[in-house]
Amino acid sequence: MNARRIDGKAAAAALRARVADGVAAFRETVGRPPGLAVVLVGEDPASSVYVRSKGKATIEAGMVSREHRLDDTIGEAELLALVEELNRDPAIDGILVQLPLPSHINEQKVIAAIDPAKDVDGFHVENAGRLAVGAEALVPCTPLGCLHLLKAELGDLTGKDAVVIGRSNIVGKPMALLLLGESCTVTIAHSRTRDLPGLTRRADIVVAAVGRPEMVRGDWLKPGAVVIDVGINRIEGADGKSRLVGDVAYDEAAAVAGAITPVPGGVGPMTIAMLLRNTLVAAHRREGLEEPRL
Repeated sequence: MNARRIDGKAAAAALRARVADGVAAFRETVGRPPGLAVVLVGEDPASSVYVRSKGKATIEAGMVSREHRLDDTIGEAELLALVEELNRDPAIDGILVQLPLPSHINEQKVIAAIDPAKDVDGFHVENAGRLAVGAEALVPCTPLGCLHLLKAELGDLTGKDAVVIGRSNIVGKPMALLLLGESCTVTIAHSRTRDLPGLTRRADIVVAAVGRPEMVRGDWLKPGAVVIDVGINRIEGADGKSRLVGDVAYDEAAAVAGAITPVPGGVGPMTIAMLLRNTLVAAHRREGLEEPRL
């Protein structure tokens, strides 16, 4: 079997175009564009690149982008004061504090300080709780992007057997809840799960978000399964050059699966597209407007 390659770049581009249309309509109705504030503490190279990409995409969608780049020596109280200032700013609809934060700052305390209505990362405990009970919530961008790709590939997910490998608050847990919301039968697995290969061989859907390079092998998969690879791992190749790989051994998996996301070019682009989507949705909710259909 030669698996279909799920093109996350194309899906993200289409979603971003719809968001841009929604931003234009919002601006015409309200008289202002939606606003996204991103806070970066320190000079982590990967985080800096990601923040630049977010800022560029935000502007391209017609939104206001505000970047707050802070020295890694900033105190926790000063960072919390900035978050509170952004909470009060009527021009800002979404707040994203780029993780990880320096060790002297309590990440959970900072996340808890963000207004849940502006929590476009979906990490606040209130949004997590609302997602868990099936209420309206802002949902973490990466699992929301994964769900978008799955529904585009499979349509109705009702009754599908899904295995999520990974139990983080950022991807694994919300991914499982989203799949439950689509009436899948969901198993959350992780690196310590007994007989993980046997478990995944029964799954129609496998979402790998465990953070281990090429951990999921081709013979772990049910023929025809749809595989969503969330992992981004940099490894050194035989030629001594580094390359990016996912949590799934792509070539092996593509020989068995029905469809699979590549790394890079699969889930990654969807994360930023969903951040823009969440910001537009948050803006509509804050203004008491009907949410856009994206």
